[in-house]
Amino acid sequence: MKFEQQLTVDKLSVSISETEESLAKTSAKIAQEYLETILANKQEAAILLATGNSQLKFLDVLISNAKIDWSRLKLFHLDEYLGISKEHPASFRYYLREKVEKRVNPQVFHYLQGDTLEPVKECDRYTKLLQAQPIDLCCLGIGTNGHLAFNEPRVANFDDPYWVKLVRLEQETRQVQVDQGHFSNLNQVPQYALTVTIPMILLSKKILCLASGISKAKVIKTMLKDDINSACPASILRQHTDATLVLDQASSQLISGTIV
Repeated sequence: MKFEQQLTVDKLSVSISETEESLAKTSAKIAQEYLETILANKQEAAILLATGNSQLKFLDVLISNAKIDWSRLKLFHLDEYLGISKEHPASFRYYLREKVEKRVNPQVFHYLQGDTLEPVKECDRYTKLLQAQPIDLCCLGIGTNGHLAFNEPRVANFDDPYWVKLVRLEQETRQVQVDQGHFSNLNQVPQYALTVTIPMILLSKKILCLASGISKAKVIKTMLKDDINSACPASILRQHTDATLVLDQASSQLISGTIV
């Protein structure tokens, strides 16, 4: 039997699906309907995309929808490792080029250049691109420590004056990359990354955040139950006027009880 539960935490809408597959379908439907509405009223739209396991099935379902005119979409992404080439299999540019750009041929895909020799100038370049193109839809995942993009708890700033910045990654975040098979050992995982900041994310007109699997259950509880603060950066989504968090049963089990 199809299960879907809806609740609201502060301003944040929360949708709980039974499986990761139904989560992907629910998320894709939300994104599709929103984009159709946007494109019915203006010539083009901009999307800020995430990478990671929570995004794979969602992007597959969204891309398979023939109703979306991708040629009218400008794409950006949230973050990239510093010092990694665009051909490296763990590069987010590589991921998005193979999983998205080659399949849909958007109007343009603006990438963060992780192998830049001047990271501060790259942050400035990307900031100017974002300032010139307001984001209609931001698609997010959540780290096990609550990070959004690479805004780790130690560097997340809800009043950040920057739109894009260089950050040092926490060991927990780097270890996840090893555990998921993107790197063979911790020494191979870059220690620094370029990331859009929390205030920039919050400027997006609509935010769609996905979290699946038992590994996210603890941080989802913290995100929704504890006070809003940078110790769990994702908690700030509770203040956005149009944000939806989509969970599966596993990631929601500490907030929703057992589904029968």
